[in-house]
Amino acid sequence: MSARICLFFVSCTICAFAQQYDIVLKGGRVIDPRNNIDAVRDVAVHGGRIAAIAAEIPASQARKTIDVAGLVVTPGLVDIHAHVWSGIRGDTTNGGNKSFFPDHVSFRTGVTTMVDPGSSGYRDFPDFRHIVIEKAATRVLAMINIVGAGILSYEMEQNVHDLDPEKAAAMAMKNKDVVVGFKSAHWWAANFLSVERAVQAGKIANMPVMVDFGYFLKERPYSHMVAEILRPGDISTHCFRWPAPLLEDGTPAEFLLQARRRGVKFDVGHGGGSFHFRLAEPLVRAGFYPDSISTDMHASSLNGPMQDMPTTMSKFLAMGMPLGEVIRASTTNPANEVLRPQLGHIAVGAEADVAVFAIERGKFGFADVAGGRIDGTERLRCEMTLRAGKIVFDYNSRAAVPWKNGNLRYPEK
Repeated sequence: MSARICLFFVSCTICAFAQQYDIVLKGGRVIDPRNNIDAVRDVAVHGGRIAAIAAEIPASQARKTIDVAGLVVTPGLVDIHAHVWSGIRGDTTNGGNKSFFPDHVSFRTGVTTMVDPGSSGYRDFPDFRHIVIEKAATRVLAMINIVGAGILSYEMEQNVHDLDPEKAAAMAMKNKDVVVGFKSAHWWAANFLSVERAVQAGKIANMPVMVDFGYFLKERPYSHMVAEILRPGDISTHCFRWPAPLLEDGTPAEFLLQARRRGVKFDVGHGGGSFHFRLAEPLVRAGFYPDSISTDMHASSLNGPMQDMPTTMSKFLAMGMPLGEVIRASTTNPANEVLRPQLGHIAVGAEADVAVFAIERGKFGFADVAGGRIDGTERLRCEMTLRAGKIVFDYNSRAAVPWKNGNLRYPEK
């Protein structure tokens, strides 16, 4: 072997060794609330995990370096209220066209984890798991509806004979790798039976409960539910849905503050009918921020005022919630609420679920579900998403190379 060939192989070996990272995101403002990071940093990814976070990581150490200067780098968003049990059952949320397939929406909005809140009950959860959860590139977790039939219709959710905490808990524990809790929703009767049965399932399986309170009746006061029935760690969703009695003379009600001190969590769950500035703005301006920002995305709400996670997050920016707290409520907080603390952050060793956002500045309008509007000067737009270290969305093709001089592979036929 000639000296020139030996030198070539040595050079290749040194180069390969030097490129110890698959991707480096370079020069972005990293906001990771769990790890108290808000600074310009480089983020390196290798083998599907975060490999390094530093002020300077040489581009020579990465197979691909992506310039994200001027952008915000966050953990992948965790949307804990998204109805993804999509199928062919017709006009229903449970395996029908009222739900959507997660990969069609998630990555283009910076979301890497979605939690389906009770679209399925214990009866058809195995189908949901096989058809959607195991097929999606998005990480999909689930809460099991306390009604065995799931959300086939609001009328069927009133069937007291189908509220079965033992069977729901058994199915949850059998699938505890993807099941993270239970859901009580759309209960019409003047009692708390659905909520109480869900909490019973939660106690059996040692998992949290999310409650969509439905209608507000004086016979079953909301204050009693969050103060007496829900446990620390349980979640009240649609927390900015008028006419929830959360304000007293324009300030947060005392029972609301007490419930939060007790550990009850308050989730946005925007949806198509559950978010009103009339309630949200006074509470946010008073410092009562949601514990988690979520979409309650389904087939109709995603084309309504809600739109997506970045839009919903931008509404809270417009109401005065600091950017770091908006990120916290969209990443680490919801991850903790569903007992997945390994998600929602980007420390070294964590799975490399990462979102990159541009903060557009100008004049923007945001609407609630009643047609109410507020104006804002900032809007989040997803630029790039990584799921388990792979680029799954790239709005401005930052990872691509000029086709005229790139070493690209084209099909031969």
